[in-house]
Amino acid sequence: MADRIVRSVIREVRPLSASDPVGYAARKVVESGLPALPAVDSDGVYTGLFGEREFMAAVFPGYVGTLMSARMISRSLDETIERRMESQEEPIAAYLTTDPVLVEDDYADTQLAETFLHHRVMVVPIATEGRVHAVVTRSEFFQALFHRIADLVEDYGD
Repeated sequence: MADRIVRSVIREVRPLSASDPVGYAARKVVESGLPALPAVDSDGVYTGLFGEREFMAAVFPGYVGTLMSARMISRSLDETIERRMESQEEPIAAYLTTDPVLVEDDYADTQLAETFLHHRVMVVPIATEGRVHAVVTRSEFFQALFHRIADLVEDYGD
């Protein structure tokens, strides 16, 4: 079997807990350098992703996501943040993206491609027997795919 293209871009991670507060989880996402981290319940079962988009959903009132325009809402970010400071203590469980995007260690590159193409996620968690231990980002998958194709093009040119 050919080596998977993403083997070099898999990142080992420690999942968030679905009960972690939004502020703590956002800090962990920023520190990881990833756009999102997987979250698990108290039994270690994958429950979803928490990242940039989910953090913004926690900070901004729910109706902002349904508006065609936010012109009539206060333009002051500080005012919005001040009104939504309590969101930083809320558990992330309410904000997780819960698309079924988890793949097991025996994933195929085409399975990852399909997942990135059909789900609105920037990260796909990888698990061993249902326990999340790593992720692959869409950006790094794209780069690995590009390099594999570029290498093949060079090989055909020889």
